[in-house]
Amino acid sequence: MKKILVLCTGNSCRSQMAQGYLATFLTGKADVYSAGTRPQGINPNAAAAMLEEGIDISGNGSNHVDEYADIDFDYVITVCDNAKEACPLYPKETNLIHHSFPDPADATGTPEEIMAEFREVRGMIKDYCDTFSKENFG
Repeated sequence: MKKILVLCTGNSCRSQMAQGYLATFLTGKADVYSAGTRPQGINPNAAAAMLEEGIDISGNGSNHVDEYADIDFDYVITVCDNAKEACPLYPKETNLIHHSFPDPADATGTPEEIMAEFREVRGMIKDYCDTFSKENFG
């Protein structure tokens, strides 16, 4: 079974949402992990946005990338520029992929406006994960 790591800075929004989609799209084809370079815990708005899609990430841990040092990943996907810069070195066999998404945790405004930003970024992540899954796993 292939192994995928999705990496961002806080492991609170973008990497968690991507892990949720990839785990759903690639059930039985890949083990999907997420981590951060400075984990902060799951953002409740990210969990709420994913639950609207029927994917519950509320119980996920927020993990530091070093916790997975002993796993040989087939793919490491960085989803923010900071994580790309801080990404640990992986063996040559690892496919390193970078696709930066806006951080919905930076959204300001009313609660409705903030959730609208989470939904917009969620849509970008869903589209990316769908394409990634089809291109790399058929």
